[in-house]
Amino acid sequence: MALGVKIKNIKTNNSYTIESLYEAIKDVEFTAGKPSLTKHGAATIITFPALDSQNQVWIMKSGFSKESQKFSIQKSEEAGLGNTAKNMALDSLTNGIFGFGSMLGGNAKKCEQLVDATAKEISKLNL
Repeated sequence: MALGVKIKNIKTNNSYTIESLYEAIKDVEFTAGKPSLTKHGAATIITFPALDSQNQVWIMKSGFSKESQKFSIQKSEEAGLGNTAKNMALDSLTNGIFGFGSMLGGNAKKCEQLVDATAKEISKLNL
C-alpha cells in the first residue's frame, strides 16, 4: 500500500462490463458488505459501504474497452462527486491533515483487510 491506497488486481474467467460484473455479484454476501453501483465522475464503479469518508472498497474495470477480464479492487475515499468535493474542502481547510485519515487509524487498516478479503471472495466465485 502506498499513500493510503491499496490495490489488488484480479482477472475473471469471462469478460464483463462493470454493470454486468455487478449483476453477477450483487446478491453475494461479502465481508465488505453489499455491493452497489456508484457514479463517480464519468466512471461507474462498484462500491461497498464506506467505513468513513476516507475508507471505502471500490471495484473498477481496467482498460478502456467496454468489457474486460481485469478489475482492480482498491481502498479509496468514499465515492461520489459530492463526497470528493467535501473531502477536498476538508483537506484544504486543515492544510492536508484531514487526508492522513486515509493512511492512519483503525478504519484505514480495516479497509486494507477488506480489499484483500473482497479480492479472495470474488476469485472464489470463478466468474
